[in-house]
Amino acid sequence: MTNLTADVSASPSWRDYLALCKPRVVALIVFTALIGMLMASPTLVPIDRLLIANLGIALAAASAAAINHVAEHRIDALMARTKNRPLPQGELNTRQAFIFALALGFLSMCLLVAFINVLTAVLTFLSLIGYAVIYTMYLKHATPQNIVIGGAAGAAPPVLGWTAVTGTLDPHSLLLFLIIFAWTPPHFWALAVYRRDDYANAEIPMLPNTHGAAFTRLHVLLYTILLIAVTLLPFATYMCGPIYLAGAMALNAVFLYYAIRMQFDDSDALAYATFKYSIVYLTLLFAVLFVDHYWPLAHAAFFAPAP
Repeated sequence: MTNLTADVSASPSWRDYLALCKPRVVALIVFTALIGMLMASPTLVPIDRLLIANLGIALAAASAAAINHVAEHRIDALMARTKNRPLPQGELNTRQAFIFALALGFLSMCLLVAFINVLTAVLTFLSLIGYAVIYTMYLKHATPQNIVIGGAAGAAPPVLGWTAVTGTLDPHSLLLFLIIFAWTPPHFWALAVYRRDDYANAEIPMLPNTHGAAFTRLHVLLYTILLIAVTLLPFATYMCGPIYLAGAMALNAVFLYYAIRMQFDDSDALAYATFKYSIVYLTLLFAVLFVDHYWPLAHAAFFAPAP
């Protein structure tokens, strides 16, 4: 049972609370949600809806991250990657972190229900529970396929952004979901190969520790191939045009290069480089989605005949 009244060695600062939110992870979540919003509309989305919806989604993601800190503070203390987080360092206690997480989640739901729509609020809440409870507290410790099954929560942001604009679940938004869902295993398993000793020390059944690093590298390649196939679906379904296709193929080629290299190079440096590229990959892929979607509008505005 998590101790919610652990001692704290110093008065927490705003930086400690910010660290609980995992701002880099939240930034990528908000970015993919933003692209989902923009893709849902043939024209520009009203700025008030854009800001409030993304703030609500960001607060929910930060709440889930803070709950993750609380649930795993003892494990975090055992891992080099996480031992300097606020809870293992005693900068604040788990009670403070948990109350902070609840406050963020409550505020998120209030904003989404009051100013966006109930569907977006419900889906956002389910994503929060999926990551903070189902993945963090159960799947992560139950199966080496944890990141595959739990990846659904992390793949939800574009759907949340889409429903924030339309109020409905659209099949095209599910294609964006599939892209992130297929991206998550090669992204995370590359990191897991690099940090396998950390996960072994914490007794977390990550794939490199249960089936070996070579087996995991093979699955990085297989899931990268699956990801490439999935990223072609927006073009195949006429959701996107040639700009997206060209950008996706270029990004896919580099990802495939890294995945193939990992089959012959077992260095941790390459695994970490693959992990870092995967973040760049997803960011640029969604940026290309945005450019492809709005290029006709920009072209029409720029080349419109003078009155």
